[in-house]
Amino acid sequence: MAMLRAVAEGRAVMSSSCEPDLFIDGVPCCDQMTAHILAHRGFLKTAADGFTAELTAGGRAAIGLTVAA
Repeated sequence: MAMLRAVAEGRAVMSSSCEPDLFIDGVPCCDQMTAHILAHRGFLKTAADGFTAELTAGGRAAIGLTVAA
């Protein structure tokens, strides 16, 4: 949940490789396996800029954020 909240707060970047690595506040995330799982299961993704991490609708729902209609 903390990883998803950091992404929601705009504090994360992510590599766009087949096993995406997550960096929070410029530091590599200590649990890359969880970061890979969150990406592969569709909770977060790399934004259009190619490096910023962003939540998907599933990620927003997981942490209780509402989606503006």
